[in-house]
Amino acid sequence: MKNKSLLTLLLACSPLIASAHNLSLGESVLDVEVKKHGEIALNEGETSFQPWNNQSMLGKVRVIQAIAGRGSSKELNAPLMAAITAAKFPEESYQTTTIINQDDAMWGTGSIVKSKAENSKKEFPWSSMVLDADGTVASAWGLEEESSAIIVQDKQGKVLFVKEGALSDSEVESVLTLVREQL
Repeated sequence: MKNKSLLTLLLACSPLIASAHNLSLGESVLDVEVKKHGEIALNEGETSFQPWNNQSMLGKVRVIQAIAGRGSSKELNAPLMAAITAAKFPEESYQTTTIINQDDAMWGTGSIVKSKAENSKKEFPWSSMVLDADGTVASAWGLEEESSAIIVQDKQGKVLFVKEGALSDSEVESVLTLVREQL
């Protein structure tokens, strides 16, 4: 009997667990500021960090990829990132923002995560890369650990799409269509 009660409780709570974030369609993301590390800037091949806040994302259509500082999390939505790169959206009106939660990295790998983030900025200089040392964004937005969240927002910062975990092929197409419609 205890097992049935426990199973019932787990099943009742599973929708809450599956959608733990606090982001709502048609609303702006909650204001958040990353002070420790922050946005990775690139100047003459050298990287540096500057404070970042979500207000800096206004004015362009964005796909925000908020990921744990783990290779497995980055791979969850690699097909979407490849499709975005192939789509060659205009830089003056579109930008991808990747927010890496360094606090959600495997123990002892923080410096590796930082180095890989800096290398990614060098490889994709047109993208906005944010290294969040303390997991401030994930905490503020209620994002799952060890995962990847994809958020599409319009130029005014309104959320048009949000999903945690891997996107299906049809969801990748939906994201690309949403971005095209907003440009």
